[in-house]
Amino acid sequence: MQAVMQGALGTRRSTALYLAAWLLLGSMLAGLMHTAADAPWGASLLFAMPLTLLYGCASGFSSYYLCRAYPLASRPLFAVLGVFASSAVCASALWTVAGNGWSELLRGAAPGMPASSVPFMTRPFAATMFGLGVILYGLTAVAHYLALEFERARLFERRELEMKLAAQDAELRMLRTQIDPHFLFNSLNSISALTSIDPAAARGMTLQLSDFFRRSLGMDAQRMVPLTEELALARAFLAIEQVRFGARLRFEEAVAPEAESCLLPPMLLQPLVENAVKHGIGNRVGGGMVRIAAERTGSLLRIRVENDADEEGAQVRTSGCGIGLANVRQRLAATYAHEASVHWAHLGETFRVELALPFETVPVMET
Repeated sequence: MQAVMQGALGTRRSTALYLAAWLLLGSMLAGLMHTAADAPWGASLLFAMPLTLLYGCASGFSSYYLCRAYPLASRPLFAVLGVFASSAVCASALWTVAGNGWSELLRGAAPGMPASSVPFMTRPFAATMFGLGVILYGLTAVAHYLALEFERARLFERRELEMKLAAQDAELRMLRTQIDPHFLFNSLNSISALTSIDPAAARGMTLQLSDFFRRSLGMDAQRMVPLTEELALARAFLAIEQVRFGARLRFEEAVAPEAESCLLPPMLLQPLVENAVKHGIGNRVGGGMVRIAAERTGSLLRIRVENDADEEGAQVRTSGCGIGLANVRQRLAATYAHEASVHWAHLGETFRVELALPFETVPVMET
């Protein structure tokens, strides 16, 4: 019974609310009998409550399955009204007959009781009960139609959200696939340049490159990674580049401890560090410094990537050449929408990129 009730009326909470509403209607029917038939309150409640609950369950199941069988969107309105009108009349007539039988049963069960203390179905009360049954059946059907429309709207919203998430994931995968070939192309150029100058360094860079891709491929299956993993990948990349640049490439980081556990899209910093080396350090005869700083500011994580750069290198990066900055901006927009931002500027002999994104961490599981 409970499983069927849940199937027709939804969750246990909605079932309890539904039955509570019918109990309230039962008390109103008892009050009507107390007034119209001049029956005591106790006898009126004994008569009305079982009948009302019975009619509530019967009309609830009947109208629910009729609402399923006759959806408003696919059936003519007059046909639906005709079906429910005939069903309401039949159900109300049966309810009235059941009420008359229940009254006679109560009178037969208490032969010694005064006639005034036993509920009696008069004709006016029976007519009133019949009309009330028709109205209640119609209201039950309307309630079921509203519940079905709400369920349909919620299902539509859920599917729309799933489609948006699928499109977002596809966009993120497309943007991430742009990073690996771009980085590999630059790295192979570096190895090619070292082959004729320093074969041993070229072999070392090849091994480090292999290790770098092994680590980066492990991040491909993750939607979000801690900042510590991003920093480790950035250090691995800089170690590869230092094989080519030597002492010309220096690295410095200043990361607040509370920022290390923040989650962000994988390989978000790597294209920024790669651009810092390619367009900044690579264009300076004396090399320069790459600096990464991160801190938490309220509900935001702020990351700053800086590098020493001359005017020509800054112009190359801000003119749109390469995919690093554009890729980072698109990935932030796809992941966080308007909640994240990226800005860059050339300040004297320093090129700076600043990221701001929501501070999110992995929730701690309680043991």
